[in-house]
Amino acid sequence: MQYDIVIIGGGIVGLATAYRLTEANPQLKIALLEKENALARHQTGNNSGVIHSGIYYKPGSLKALNCIRGYHQLIEFCDIHNIAYELCGKIIVATDKNEITALNNVFERGVQNGLEGIRKINVEEIKQIEPHCSGIEGIFVPQTGIINYTQVSLKYAELFKEAGGKIFLNEKVTAVNTQGNLSEVITENTTYTTKLIVNCAGLFSDKIAAINLGKVDVRIIPFRGEYYEIKKEKQYLVKNLIYPVPDPNFPFLGVHYTRMIGGGVEAGPNAVFAFKREGYKRTDFNINDVAESLAWPGFRKVAAKYWKTGLGEYYRSFSKAAFTKALQKLIPEIQENDLVPGGAGVRAQACDRTGGLVDDFMILEDKHSINVCNAPSPAATSSLSIGQTVSKMILKRFDAVTL
Repeated sequence: MQYDIVIIGGGIVGLATAYRLTEANPQLKIALLEKENALARHQTGNNSGVIHSGIYYKPGSLKALNCIRGYHQLIEFCDIHNIAYELCGKIIVATDKNEITALNNVFERGVQNGLEGIRKINVEEIKQIEPHCSGIEGIFVPQTGIINYTQVSLKYAELFKEAGGKIFLNEKVTAVNTQGNLSEVITENTTYTTKLIVNCAGLFSDKIAAINLGKVDVRIIPFRGEYYEIKKEKQYLVKNLIYPVPDPNFPFLGVHYTRMIGGGVEAGPNAVFAFKREGYKRTDFNINDVAESLAWPGFRKVAAKYWKTGLGEYYRSFSKAAFTKALQKLIPEIQENDLVPGGAGVRAQACDRTGGLVDDFMILEDKHSINVCNAPSPAATSSLSIGQTVSKMILKRFDAVTL
């Protein structure tokens, strides 16, 4: 079973890369391996389904460039293939004077990133957009939307297979042997021979990268995000999407309200260290995953830096009252009995050896492999652009016509 390219990981980034490759060069023989029995089972299938505008990201960063380019590509793709989405817009709301500086910084980033139509809004305008929201100042972001990313991923997969690509499920990679110009990708069931390995393994991308590259100076730290859903009779409290001003000292966006494309409203997520890479429940625990995180010097520095914030996140995880209190900053009318337990996702956040939570997409490569080692949010929105970026890197190696 010899291929030009073997892609490891059947989430939205792996599938977008596979689709982009076959779109650019249908002659390439490509296999995509997924360890689960279905595609898009982890980060892709458990996120909040938001089409991100790119307002938060450092101008010129890979996140900013790929999110904004990927946003337009995603909208065009969905229009062509009749995938439901809605550009409903969102508001980012300051509830305290201490948040105004950070709010202004977010607005300036949006302007620098070329977002058109974003505007500052006052108390009256906040109430016009979200009548039940409490805030002293805000930003309206018209580009933000809602979508089902599993549907998008499955369409990528369908088009990839129509172009001759092969997808193999239940294929967990256990080893890689490289000799000369070829590599053997060994799974629990089969061996695949390939000229190039593309690692899009998400929560396990650092492990695959270590197999491919040897020593890797980043470690994936899993953070679980837990959601509540608002019961049906109280969903009128949220018209679209309401976000707080992000804490500049913490690399997550804070609990917020999201109307979903399939109906209903989610509230969350928090951000707690997960004791298992795919630990979607509070009780999920894997001793090896925990030991690896604790042994990583960067994670110990992160824990020392954010321990107060982290304790608050854990408290909200176990206390519905505390979770509700955080949500009441944005909508004071929301009550504890308005919330019912929802789902959870696990974010694959790369952490470097020095204690930095990697704030940008990260791609590492050598002669035999290309490794997407950090692709958290907004990777789903950015997927077609990331896929295009990785495809260009690949096609240069095959002397093919670039995208």
